[in-house]
Amino acid sequence: MYRKALSLALAALLFISVAAAQPTTEITVVDKTGRVEKLIYGAEQTGSLLERINRLEKDVYGSESKEALIAKADKLYSYAWDNSAGSPSLITRLNATEWILTHSQTGESVKVRLESLEKLLTGSPTAGPIDGRLTKLGKMAFASSQPDVETAEIAKDTLVKIKLTTPLDSRTSRVGDLVAYQASEDVYVNGLLVIAKGALGSGKITKLERAQNFGRDAQLEIDFENIKAIDGTTLATFLGEKAKEETRSMATAAGATMVGLVVLGPVGIVTGAFVHGKELTVPAGAEMFIQTKEMTPVFGIKTK
Repeated sequence: MYRKALSLALAALLFISVAAAQPTTEITVVDKTGRVEKLIYGAEQTGSLLERINRLEKDVYGSESKEALIAKADKLYSYAWDNSAGSPSLITRLNATEWILTHSQTGESVKVRLESLEKLLTGSPTAGPIDGRLTKLGKMAFASSQPDVETAEIAKDTLVKIKLTTPLDSRTSRVGDLVAYQASEDVYVNGLLVIAKGALGSGKITKLERAQNFGRDAQLEIDFENIKAIDGTTLATFLGEKAKEETRSMATAAGATMVGLVVLGPVGIVTGAFVHGKELTVPAGAEMFIQTKEMTPVFGIKTK
């Protein structure tokens, strides 16, 4: 008994030591800067790191700070992505404002989206730092200048109705090709908006079989990897049994003839609705369901 207990203790100690020795993944200053640039401008910028960060501060806040470079980058990254109940992030504020004003969410850069909303409301884009411009839009959209956010949990296997924005064709598509899609309906949890219509999703083709002799039709399989919550959180998604059944029900209700509808085969392979001869084409706009892989905490938006 003593030897067994000692063996278990040593094994536990070894496990702890190995786990502690595993490297932790940290986001570097360069990575943080690049991510904020992609969010703001749509692409990473050129120049020295200090020049890039100073440019971001001017465009976001209106002026450069006197802080150290690392502190500057951390502050910008936190401003862009970090949420709390009383202080939603830039991406949450913009997503919520856009949804309130248009009942949809787009995927362009912050600068493009701000200009589009300003043109919609006032006829032309305005000058000034991004934070001030977004605050002005927020005052038009909300009782205060920013959305009312609360914590929520998106449960595992939550259904998300999507539409493909990447057309597929068994004659030209390849394994590994990226597949873009969007949420085609809002998703709520306890009255909170957690995934907005238009939210961007991304996946890739993992299997493709072209049409063959003896009547074998083309088949392709997609890994629907993730979609964005309204607070910018990346949600892991997949084509599970629950999603397949919901899509089949949608197809049955529509008589499987509605343009833009995807019909699923028995193992989740996209088949049927758009077969031309023995090949397979799925146009942009085709709708189906996917589901979340795991429970994920997010910040949701009060819309009423």
